[in-house]
Amino acid sequence: MPELPEVEIICRGIAGHVVNQQIVKVVIRNNKLRWPIWTNLAKNLSQQTIKVINRRAKYILVTCTHGTLIIHLGMTGKLRVVASNTLATKHDHIDFLLSNGNVLRYTDPRRFGSIHWTTKMPREHKLLLHLGVEPLTIKFSGAYLFDRTREKNVNIKSLLMDQAIVVGIGNIYANEALFHAGIRPTRPAKTISLSEYTVLVKQVKFILKKAINKGGTTIKDFVNAEGKPGYFVQELMVYGRIGRFCYQCNTALQNIRLNQRSTVFCPVCQR
Repeated sequence: MPELPEVEIICRGIAGHVVNQQIVKVVIRNNKLRWPIWTNLAKNLSQQTIKVINRRAKYILVTCTHGTLIIHLGMTGKLRVVASNTLATKHDHIDFLLSNGNVLRYTDPRRFGSIHWTTKMPREHKLLLHLGVEPLTIKFSGAYLFDRTREKNVNIKSLLMDQAIVVGIGNIYANEALFHAGIRPTRPAKTISLSEYTVLVKQVKFILKKAINKGGTTIKDFVNAEGKPGYFVQELMVYGRIGRFCYQCNTALQNIRLNQRSTVFCPVCQR
């Protein structure tokens, strides 16, 4: 599933092609995503202008003249800008035809993504209402995590992936941040000190910013708005390296399952 860096890359990639463009037509070939697409979406969006593209957590927000599209890519979703004469393939479910001749195309083989429309403030939508802080803001700090975890028996990796605490961090970046912070993913969140949380937050911000600068992480099928892969995969220290050796101490990395997710760590560097 695309995490914060990948969604941020897509937002930046499409913005220059779609902002200030009028939506001439919406073609919905398949409305059965994770939730059915609103029946009147195509009619309602016609002739509206795209004003802003931004991100909240792992959601892409397309602000138009009279409302906002809230798009989640799910497991395999892609949002790309293509020329209007680009033929649609089997999994190209939605096209937004724009006044500049481009098409904003939503593709999703597994259809776990979603597209919602709201005329209210996006933060009031049920999908965004209870989200936690953005990790690249000043609100996300060591003190914030320390205060939120004093009664938490949950392991620290699962807490980092809890979108009600902090948004946008998934399996890839939770593994990587914990390695860089020297914290074992199985540790109960309430046993981690303020100084350790301060280091962890610093590493989360560092990893996310570096991933954005590298164009995100392509493990299987992530591509940006121009169809190019991300290169942060070359920087991964533990994620996807099951059975290999730690770059720092040459100890064999260990792999366990936490909340049904593969979790790789170094038994020496992470305590």
